[in-house]
Amino acid sequence: MANENQQDNEKYVTLTDDEGNESLYEVLFTFHSDEYSKDYILFTPAGTDEISAEDPDQEVEIQAFSFDPEAGDSETDSDLFPIEDEKEWNMVAEVLNTFVDDDSLRTEED
Repeated sequence: MANENQQDNEKYVTLTDDEGNESLYEVLFTFHSDEYSKDYILFTPAGTDEISAEDPDQEVEIQAFSFDPEAGDSETDSDLFPIEDEKEWNMVAEVLNTFVDDDSLRTEED
């Protein structure tokens, strides 16, 4: 998680772990919380949508971080910060659950 790079259409981020291994992730969505005065980004490993289509009951890994939208050219070009507070995690999970449960919040691609 040490590094993040912008990919072709800004729907993807590449995370580099402490050992230099890179993994590609697809951005689900970003949002701002007035309560915490932070912006958040949620993403899942690239290609997960194909796995979900084949096996809808399979659990999908979703990662969430806060980020500073002013720090880079876009949310996929800024530093990511871990969410360490349990109340903050609960708020992010609630937003995610709303996104998952409400079809009107998804794009036509979903």
